[in-house]
Amino acid sequence: MTAPAPCPDPTSSQDLAPRAVFGLGHMGGGMTASLLRAGHPVLGVDPGPVPTPGGARRVSAAEAIAEAEVLVLSLPGTAQVDELLPDLLAAPGPRLVIDASTCPPGDSRRRAEVLAAAGHLLVDAPVSGGPAGAATGSLTVFLGCPEERLAEVLAALEPLAAQVHHIGTTGAGSTAKLLNNLLCGIHLAAARALHGAAEASEVDLDRLLAALNTASGRSAVTEVNLPRWVLSDSYDSGFPVGLMTRDVGLAADLTADLGVSSPLVEAARSMWDELLRTTGPRDDFNRMVTAR
Repeated sequence: MTAPAPCPDPTSSQDLAPRAVFGLGHMGGGMTASLLRAGHPVLGVDPGPVPTPGGARRVSAAEAIAEAEVLVLSLPGTAQVDELLPDLLAAPGPRLVIDASTCPPGDSRRRAEVLAAAGHLLVDAPVSGGPAGAATGSLTVFLGCPEERLAEVLAALEPLAAQVHHIGTTGAGSTAKLLNNLLCGIHLAAARALHGAAEASEVDLDRLLAALNTASGRSAVTEVNLPRWVLSDSYDSGFPVGLMTRDVGLAADLTADLGVSSPLVEAARSMWDELLRTTGPRDDFNRMVTAR
């Protein structure tokens, strides 16, 4: 039996081969801009009314898969990634699929196995850094990738990321992203008590944060989220309540499936579910801190 052809090696592409980006929302649109800035022609795919980033060419999913050998997925969830499988399996040659969507790890592994049988490589590469990081090519990537394919995947990610953390093989990146967002969700839920206690006791929150951020209770929430988006009353981080609620729920399911959940995890899930019911899915996720 003839072995399947290897996926394209982006390190050998001196003519800057085209890239395809699936999902042109806040994150995918920013990734498209970063790829264009690096000199890649970009094919954009999105069935919704979002605008096409300047310089990208809007095409169908089938056209993008036919023309580009490296595909970046920035989709709402696992169902939308699954919808691409038939077109991927019909691709004319091997494809490198970089899935930056947030999905259950088991789903990432399943898709990787299906696509590997057709000669393709799917890696899970969910990101942190928000729309600003996507637009400036400074994302943090949690990467699940076979060790032997790491060099080519790192080269493909170079225009998009300031930091790439190779967690392990396929599925490990999704696990890391969900656990990261679980911790962030717990910290934001805890910060609601911090904010409320400061108000009730008439303690200046700016001074309180300045002290806490030199001590063991600090976190990215106290160092970044509270000063930038809560105390400023801007609530414009670009990450909505709906997505954080989804991620906390997926992380709670993951820990439960692994037999390592805790009452704290379930309490966080409950608080985010309640915030979603209160605010709706589109409000900024930092509203958790001031919700009453």
